[in-house]
Formats: sequence, C-alpha cells, structure tokens
Amino acid sequence: MTSTTQEQPLLSVRGLGKHFGSARGSLHKSSPTIQAVNGVNLDVRAGETLSLVGESGCGKSTTGRLIARLLDASQGEITFDGRNVTDAQGTELRALRRDIQMIFQDPYSSLNPRLTIGEIIAAPFIIQKVDPTGGVERAVRDLMSRVGLNPDHFGRYPREFSGGQRQRISIARALALKPKLVICDEPVSALDVSVQAQVVNLLMDLQSEFGLSYLFIAHDLAVVKHISARIAVMYLGQIMETAPVDMLYSSPAHPYTRALISAAPIPDPDRARERQRIALTGDVPSAGNPPMGCPFHTRCPSADARCLSEKPKLEVLSEHRQVACHFPGETALEAHRV
Repeated sequence: MTSTTQEQPLLSVRGLGKHFGSARGSLHKSSPTIQAVNGVNLDVRAGETLSLVGESGCGKSTTGRLIARLLDASQGEITFDGRNVTDAQGTELRALRRDIQMIFQDPYSSLNPRLTIGEIIAAPFIIQKVDPTGGVERAVRDLMSRVGLNPDHFGRYPREFSGGQRQRISIARALALKPKLVICDEPVSALDVSVQAQVVNLLMDLQSEFGLSYLFIAHDLAVVKHISARIAVMYLGQIMETAPVDMLYSSPAHPYTRALISAAPIPDPDRARERQRIALTGDVPSAGNPPMGCPFHTRCPSADARCLSEKPKLEVLSEHRQVACHFPGETALEAHRV
C-alpha cells in the first residue's frame, strides 16, 4: 500500500456510466432503463490501491468491467496511462489487455475446467503472442511458484484444487503479462475466512514486488482497511465519498459512509459494544427508477427538502477528500477544514 501523491494518475475515469435496458419483456412491455453506473469519477495512481466499496448491486463490479473494457460504456471517458481508451478497439484494445487485467470473485467459475492449470496460466502468453524468456512453460512454473502453488502441479485440473488455490491460479494468470493495473473484483469474498488473509497478503506482496496498481472492489470494510491507500464509497451507481483510508475511517463525511463503517466488524468486543450502530431504514431504490435529488435521501437520517430536489455533486471537501453531500459531517469538516 502506498500513500497518495499529486502525480498524474495511471487511471482516470470521468462521468462513467452504463445503462442497461429498454429490452422488451414477456408481456411486450419495455422494461425500464437500468442505470447500473451513473456518472462515476475516480483516479488510481501508479502503485496504489483504490478500493471501491458499497452494498451489493450498487454498480461496483460493473464499474470494474467498464474500466477493463469487458463492457462498453454508455457515457463518460476512461483515460489510462495518458491515453483515452474509452472506445479502444482492435489492436489498441488488444494492447490494453496486457496492461489491465482482472481477478474475478468466483475462483470456481472463472477457470475453464477442461484446461490444466498450466494451460490456463499460459493462455495470456499464447493469446497475446508473447514469447517469455526461457519459454512459456518455464514462465508458467515461475508464476505458480511466486503465488504459492507447487510448479509440479502444472498438469492438474482446477477441480483438484481448493478455493484459495484456485484464486492463486487466477492471480498468476492475471500477472502473466506484467500488467500495470489489476482490477480485483471481490477476490476473497468467496473464500473461507482462514484463507482470505493469506490471499490479501499475497496481493500486497505482489504489489510491492511488481509495482502494481489495484482497483480493489469489495464490501468487507475490514479487508479494505488492510489493503487500501484510498477508498471510494459507491451507492446506487454513484460515488458518494472518496478519501484516504485513515481519514475515511476516523471521520467519515457522508452519512452513508458513516453507516457502513458503523456496521463493520470490530475484533475488540469492548470497542464493539461502545460503538454506536447506525441502522439504515428502507431498501436501496431501484436503479431502474432512481429517486430525484440525492440518491441516498430515501434512507438518510439527515435528509431535508434540498436533498429531495437537488442532486449533490462530488466536490472537494478538503485536500484529499471528495464528498457528494449537501451537508457533510461536521466532525469531518472541523477536523480537515483547510
């Protein structure tokens, strides 16, 4: 994990959106347009980890797939390493695949059960027509060793490995072409708790060794706190708050961020009992029919008339923090007012 700097970001996303819809339903009625991602702005600097957190269905994974160009954006702009890649196609998109890789949530469905581990990890070399020094098999065995797998298991199949081992296989495959950015889409949420820390520590070691940048998508705030330099909080397809990890946990400015942190597990029972839990009422609104004004106002304990009618912009609250709220937390304002 590295600290934030003022250097040009490796990845810059502005106004990113993805809308699904107007498909015809079974009763010959058009379904509403689903605004899965709606105007997302975020930056990832070289060598840092930006974590994207929020409840299930808020658009985190869709954002990751848009950045990896597995989905085409409906709006907005993606700039990577100084070039606009929003509409990259053909040779340009193929080159981008070498620099941006993705680790998926489910290590069981993300690996082809008909291929051996060696064939799975070798696929990026073959697809990109890369001939590594010493040959593909040697490179694959080296990668297996680096992620904690036995190179002698080169010819085994995914079914012969545990969930944690399968995720290590996915990590090795993602690192084969030495990418600059790795998008980690809930990479430990499907694993046993006893294995999660091992995989997170492996990702941190690899980041330090290879100078990787991570966009780490998660809902577990305990895991996020351990690996992140900065955190972006997402709700209903939009960024609510972005801040360095220590600042966000010590003085969350957005009421949604405060609610998420209040619900995060604390290993100290005494501190857990003393903490005031913020219970949100109601359900997350439909992305097909989002509310007017602030998207969070239907569940926010501090919402007033302005929140119901005027959508807040993601604005700079202090040097390192951005918040989309008309009335950000006074604690944060007092602690970080410039």
